[in-house]
Amino acid sequence: MKTLFQQSLMRKNTGRPPVWFMRQAGRYHSHYQNLKKQYSFEDICTRPELACEATMGPIRDFDFDSAILFSDILFPLDVLGMGLSYPEGPELSWHLKTRQAVERLVPGDISKLEFQSQAIRLIRNALPQEKSLLGFVGGPWTLFCYAVEGSHQGNLISSKQGLVDGRFEGFWRILSPLLLENMVLQAKAGADAIAVLDTCAGELDPQTYQSHVIPPLRELFKNYSLRCPEVPLVYYGKTCGPDHWKSLTELPIAGLGIDWRHDLAQVLSEWGDRWAIQGNIDPTWLFLEPAELTKRLTQVFETVKALPVASRQGWICGLGHGVLPKTPESNVRLFIELQRKFFQGEGK
Repeated sequence: MKTLFQQSLMRKNTGRPPVWFMRQAGRYHSHYQNLKKQYSFEDICTRPELACEATMGPIRDFDFDSAILFSDILFPLDVLGMGLSYPEGPELSWHLKTRQAVERLVPGDISKLEFQSQAIRLIRNALPQEKSLLGFVGGPWTLFCYAVEGSHQGNLISSKQGLVDGRFEGFWRILSPLLLENMVLQAKAGADAIAVLDTCAGELDPQTYQSHVIPPLRELFKNYSLRCPEVPLVYYGKTCGPDHWKSLTELPIAGLGIDWRHDLAQVLSEWGDRWAIQGNIDPTWLFLEPAELTKRLTQVFETVKALPVASRQGWICGLGHGVLPKTPESNVRLFIELQRKFFQGEGK
């Protein structure tokens, strides 16, 4: 039996739209905070039983329709020899500031990411049958930005220079075998879909994105689809827009994640016949008073429900990016309950 999430990725969901949030298992959640009192972030990610518990917390508490592996996009950088640690946030021992630094990278050993597949198997066994499970990796460009800058903040000057001085190409050639195996590892372990999170993608103009980011994505997605054709891909590029999305039309993705900068109904109308559309409530809305949050969500839901059924059969309801720290849990619960009530009668 296909879950609501799987049906939506196929753009054939005639029931209630599924709902899940990026970072739904994270710092805002008291369940996760209690885990952090006993274990480090790295422990929670790399010990499969803890990753499973962190992943399942929001499923139990809020009844999301999909779980997503609790992990981090940066672990492949550690496998490449960049010395990842998490004293407060993620820190790398060194960065790709020069072309010579790329030569310090070591070929990736996929066995060092086996903790992810072990966690996915545990989560798969713990999840109710009607829930889906997502794996995820970072996009090549976003991982490069972290490798160069140490974060995705700022103007990314050095990273953008790396597109023309050979650093990105050199980085990608070493990363690509590992990233492909990382995706395959998660898919084979039991993920229903793999999300590729490219949070730095929109920092590039559409032309640069097409000429530099799309070729690695094309290679990665093609090779992955040959290996795991039954486990679809969802691509999310934060701050990307239609001029970026046009470059994705040739790639084998089933779903497109969009952020809150776009009118959801318009995107569903114009792009919903090509991809499932995931998103796109502004995460800051969840800090509003309940009455205002209810008003805004109801307006969005009404707009979507007014669309022809065919335009919304691929909608995956969620946020335009991840849940923010200190988000009130009560508003997360309100979101889920309101969404269920509004689309009641369109599926269980």
